Amino acid sequence: MHTKTKDYLAKVRKKTGFSDYKISQKYGINQSNLSKYKSGKSALSETHAWLFADILNLNPAQVVADTKLESAKIKGDKVKAIFWQQRLENLSNDSESIKIDIAQINPVVGDLSNNAQQIIDWSINAAQQETDLLVFPELSLVGYLPEDLLLRGGFIEQVEQHIELIKNSIPNNISIVFGAPCKQNNALYNAAYLIQAGKIRLYHKQQLPNYSVFDEKRYFTAGNQPFVFTIKGHRLGLLICADIWDADTVRETVKYGVQTIISINASPFHVGKHQLRIDEVKKRVLENQVEFVYVNLVGGQDEIVFDGGSFIMNEKAQITRQLPFFKSSATSPEMLDNTAKEASIEQTIYAALVLATKDYFEKNGVFNGVLIGLSGGIDSALTLAIAADAIGANKVKAVMMPYTYTSSMSLEDAKAQASIMNIDYHEINIHSMVAAFNLQLSGLFGDLEADITEENLQARVRGTLLMAISNKLGKLVLTTGNKSEMAVGYATLYGDMSGGFAPLKDVSKTWVYRLAKYRNTQSYIIPGRVIDREPSAELAPNQVDQDSLPPYDELDAILELFVEQRRSVAYIVKQGFNKPTVERISRLVLNNEYKRRQSAPGPKITKNAFGKERRYPMTSKFKP
Repeated sequence: MHTKTKDYLAKVRKKTGFSDYKISQKYGINQSNLSKYKSGKSALSETHAWLFADILNLNPAQVVADTKLESAKIKGDKVKAIFWQQRLENLSNDSESIKIDIAQINPVVGDLSNNAQQIIDWSINAAQQETDLLVFPELSLVGYLPEDLLLRGGFIEQVEQHIELIKNSIPNNISIVFGAPCKQNNALYNAAYLIQAGKIRLYHKQQLPNYSVFDEKRYFTAGNQPFVFTIKGHRLGLLICADIWDADTVRETVKYGVQTIISINASPFHVGKHQLRIDEVKKRVLENQVEFVYVNLVGGQDEIVFDGGSFIMNEKAQITRQLPFFKSSATSPEMLDNTAKEASIEQTIYAALVLATKDYFEKNGVFNGVLIGLSGGIDSALTLAIAADAIGANKVKAVMMPYTYTSSMSLEDAKAQASIMNIDYHEINIHSMVAAFNLQLSGLFGDLEADITEENLQARVRGTLLMAISNKLGKLVLTTGNKSEMAVGYATLYGDMSGGFAPLKDVSKTWVYRLAKYRNTQSYIIPGRVIDREPSAELAPNQVDQDSLPPYDELDAILELFVEQRRSVAYIVKQGFNKPTVERISRLVLNNEYKRRQSAPGPKITKNAFGKERRYPMTSKFKP
């Protein structure tokens, strides 16, 4: 790629921040020469070519060849122009092949010692495999996102200490890139660290996302300079996550003779996200004719799950290496398997839920197992499957708490599933406890008719029991509610909402059924009746969910439009839905924000999950 003199001058201006006058004074260049360079009437002198190469940290031979080619074209000397054009092509081809590997790791937020040790160990191993460049994800030293830990001075000091440790611990025969915050001149940057031959160089992320689950502008200052480095004559540009979604940021980096873009990322999962990444990287590749190395984080972090799926795409927009999803991994030249069957959506979502649950349990390290209220219904059945797949059936305890309205089918199916899965299963009858509450409340309630109060009381007795068992035995209670129920408030505060983590929080009821059926294709663990029967909370005689809610396929379609797509009632009605039903559902969603604020965290799998990215007021008179 031929770069003209005026472009080199523009890069010097941008790199130094100097005006042409300041450049003239600083570097001893005659201003009349600068004017000619700027206008394109003259090519750089060979002396100035070497000077500019030094300022821009470029290969001097490349700049001189560009200069000689431009000079030949200005003078109309076709022979010399052909010669220098060939020389440029030879320079491009002369670079040795380099081995770039990806370290798709699963760090723990704030666990600097163990995260740093991962980086060191992976780097030593890669050096032994004669890797030239090993690339780790965005903020891999600290985990993504440390949130307000970044505002603590002591945290940043520890980061700096561990960066120094990494620099002093890795072999000199390998270069590595990893992400960490960087404080300079009282500004904090989301940075990529290049350690090469015992020296550290820094790139500051330029595009700071401030939407969805991201609020990087709360913590970081945006960078404004491209970053280019060289390994064995091969020029590489460094970018961080959101940078690649901005065409100008990529284009500005490629201008420096870059052949390969290294992009480090902490890109959260939602359904369809990986294809969006592929499509965006293809655009950048085809626009700039460069190779692309896309490195993504993997692992669960509170409400977010990172799916990994790192890849390398050549300049023809073909994926040449693809890493696995939802697990730590490193590349090797044989990583791409074109015969591998593409994962179904069900498989992908299920893997996300399992990893999120596993990492929430293991990374917190507070509990010795998990506890689930097993009802014989579809939600608790799927939650039990996810828990066992995440941490092992031997660490899962299930408790069935029957009452008057609990059907024999529910008792049988709950016990059967626990038996199939080798789960530690217990039953606690709550008749006497509910009766005691009703007796104590009878004087206050008087002749008032029984209503949802008595139904919620059953749920709260169960919630109290689960939390007591959790306290005594050191188990993490997993709540079993799904997104459809949380959307319309079909859940009881301090009852079935009790718990520390909610694996199904962002999973609609219709998807609960799909995932249960998928899990049974792997091994039959959920009794068929659980999937086939009408859903019921079993808090009243002959109760089914559709007594108070539309059928779930209709409800979820409305919620998809109202919650995910943020559509108005009028728009949704135009899609063929009953107006009173849509109005009622929209009111329920808005009126139950106070419940969701008190709900347990759960993994995001959709574009708009109930959690930190969806910030609606609890008190509002808005009518959609």
